[in-house]
Amino acid sequence: MAVSPAPGPFVITASQARRIWLRAQRLDVPASFGAGAGATLAAIEHLGYVQIDTIHVIERCHHQILYTRIPAYRREHLHQAQAIDKSVFEYWTHALAYVPTRDLRYFRRAMVSGWRRHSGWFGTVTATDVRKVLARIRRDGPLSIRDIDDDELIEKTHDWASRKPSKRALQAAFFQGRLVVSERRGMVKTYELTDRHFGWEKPPAAAAEREIAAYLLDRALGSQGLVSLDSICHLDAPRKPAVRRLIGQRVRAGALHPVTFDGAGKTAYWAAPQALAEVPPVADTIVHILSPFDPLVIQRRRLAQFFGYEHRFEAYVPKAKRQFGYFAQPVLVDDEIVAAIDLKADRVRGRLLVQQWSWIGRQPRRQLTPPIEEALHRFERFQLARGA
Repeated sequence: MAVSPAPGPFVITASQARRIWLRAQRLDVPASFGAGAGATLAAIEHLGYVQIDTIHVIERCHHQILYTRIPAYRREHLHQAQAIDKSVFEYWTHALAYVPTRDLRYFRRAMVSGWRRHSGWFGTVTATDVRKVLARIRRDGPLSIRDIDDDELIEKTHDWASRKPSKRALQAAFFQGRLVVSERRGMVKTYELTDRHFGWEKPPAAAAEREIAAYLLDRALGSQGLVSLDSICHLDAPRKPAVRRLIGQRVRAGALHPVTFDGAGKTAYWAAPQALAEVPPVADTIVHILSPFDPLVIQRRRLAQFFGYEHRFEAYVPKAKRQFGYFAQPVLVDDEIVAAIDLKADRVRGRLLVQQWSWIGRQPRRQLTPPIEEALHRFERFQLARGA
């Protein structure tokens, strides 16, 4: 359905807004990235990043995000991209994530100076500590924290910390871009010298701030379709002024149009003309079990504006106060979120357990249950398959 221009912002329906976003996320057609290892790189390049998280109640979120868009995805495909092809690397976006290596220059500025915003975590790390781990890796090759057995152990200062002081030295060198995670097995990271890993004679030049603003805007337009200042600069408020100026320039040039829809409230949205030229049709019974860290879910306020659904991540909520369950997964059917299902993997018995099933809104539950159960069985087979 084409959207006709009108004075002021383009006015579209909430359903049209959802479908534009779902098309940008490649969730409205099956296997849009194809299959095989190449599909994994294609998905990460299109999405811009895939978040990493440590929670392992079910499949780790980075694998689930890729599986959701690539039904034939295998964990070894991500390992190949990171450790063999070196076409993706790990770094901080709004959280730790896999990022396309082609985009590394946009992170060099953070590696050179921006890493200091994490300096509270590295407050006890000295330059000598960093030099020590760098020298060891330069001499002995890539290593993980498990390979370091000569540290004088200290008391933990945080639940996520380690008793080995070298861990924070490795992390500090990683944020500085001097080390890269050359491979990951589960959540165990192996570190290598960045230059040696990528075979650089010298690292790529850091992008200028104006280039970073354009990168953030273009990345969001490609993966979100409809963008707001908050969605472009998610947890990166200092870059909002530069991105706001760039949006204004593109609106004046006709390369972006203001958009509004029911649910957007006072939030300003923009889209490229091609995204508005032909709004995708409603999908035909496509079901996705979404990770709480999926790009469609992670920005909670945006999710509520588009879908009228406020997702609650309740892993850190006291049990008595949980509404949807410890690790609830939103269930997307076509262009509606119809349920939230709290899942847990029983790896001993080889089963995926439904801890709680909560319906969202007034949906035809009898009609929806069979395709959701079928999607759960597919996810169970993927979830319990052996892999990295």
